[in-house]
Amino acid sequence: MNPGADALALLPEILMLAGAITALLTGSFLPRERQWISRIIALGALAASATAAAAVLAGAAGSAYSGSYVIDAGTGAGRLVVAISALLVIMLGTDELRGTARESETYTLILLASLGATVLTGAADLLVLIAGFLLASIPLYALIGIGRTKNGAEAALKTYLQGAFFGILLMLGVAVLYAVAGSTSYSGLRPGLEHGSGAIMGVGLVGVLAGLMFKAGAVPAHFWVPDAAEGAGTAAAAFATTVPKIGGLLAAYRLLEHMPGTVAWPLLVALLSTMTMTLGNLAAFSQKNPRRLLGWSTVSQAGYLLMPLAVAGAVPLALPSLVLYLAGYSAANLAAFAVIGTYPGRDVLSAYEGLSGARPWHAVALVVALLSLVGTPPTGVFLGKLTVFSAAWDGGFWWLAVIAATNTLASLFYYLRWLAPAFRPATPDSAGAGDFAPQVWPGHVAIAGAILTLAVGIGGGIMWAGPA
Repeated sequence: MNPGADALALLPEILMLAGAITALLTGSFLPRERQWISRIIALGALAASATAAAAVLAGAAGSAYSGSYVIDAGTGAGRLVVAISALLVIMLGTDELRGTARESETYTLILLASLGATVLTGAADLLVLIAGFLLASIPLYALIGIGRTKNGAEAALKTYLQGAFFGILLMLGVAVLYAVAGSTSYSGLRPGLEHGSGAIMGVGLVGVLAGLMFKAGAVPAHFWVPDAAEGAGTAAAAFATTVPKIGGLLAAYRLLEHMPGTVAWPLLVALLSTMTMTLGNLAAFSQKNPRRLLGWSTVSQAGYLLMPLAVAGAVPLALPSLVLYLAGYSAANLAAFAVIGTYPGRDVLSAYEGLSGARPWHAVALVVALLSLVGTPPTGVFLGKLTVFSAAWDGGFWWLAVIAATNTLASLFYYLRWLAPAFRPATPDSAGAGDFAPQVWPGHVAIAGAILTLAVGIGGGIMWAGPA
């Protein structure tokens, strides 16, 4: 083991940690009107982390700290998506957080939770998995409730209670898997588990998956998501529905590809995928609050993202499709939340009447974001859905692909319920009557997110078609 080389390999994570500490210490000694310095520090740390992640992504695959942390294309892509997403979240929250009592603390919590999600993407040891889970979860609880509103406090409490419960299940699952396999390293799990009791292994795996489903916002650990989306501040809600999902799903993928076939875990994941996408869509149909609609939307998206996990290690397309979908989803989801942040106080879908006439670019950003979440070409989520459907089909789960396609068609209904008012003229007595006076930074992020989701779809499609 070479400590220097290992530390260099973890440079993106180290930059996030250094940024979090520096932003917190700097903010502690600055007056409220100069907290913007902490914001610059946080943005700089995330930009540097993304740059380092891109540089490492171009290199050869390897590992650090005796193989407990894997550095490969999946880790590199996860690092990059997490860093860019967190950077957009901070920019989105600039107007909302400027001059508030907890501004620098909010940036610190975003960086620490992002660091936890990044650790999850490369964890190759059960103990590192636990550390990443806790680091991604504890700052998240504080971030959701930091606004000290009634709804925010309720959302934070629900998230904490569910996170604590599913975190305990994860740690119990880790203990069971270690007892059966005799190793916490992923590379040592398969040999030990193949000769152990399938029933006991199943209990351990279910426990670990339950904890990771909390991070992914998937069934059965999804109840916190719509409450956090509605009750937290806009930046915190955008973060909570985006970044934890990246770490949780990539961590679950890494673990599952080392699981032996002595238990039917692919079927279990496929059933979780089916229940998650269906429940999320059904619950979203009746939502009138755009935040809550996006909360249930992110639950349904977790269902689609679970599809490649059902064929982890069996289909070469599984990991690339998962990463591609996560990149497209992150850009689209952040763009949709940025539109909400651009016009705070519009808490019903009908309040967006007249948006297209008053602010056409923001209306276009909303169209791109929501149609991307449906899976409309040429957006990033379209390419993501196309590839995850293909991966599931190639792995023998044709019925899962059919269910996902049906859910995709059904989801168009509730996204159009938001788009339709935006393209109607506002009437004097409508909920959307009044000037569309936008917040500056969320409006920029909405347009940037829409451009990114188109770039992922078009650029990814060109790269995909290139080798052929």
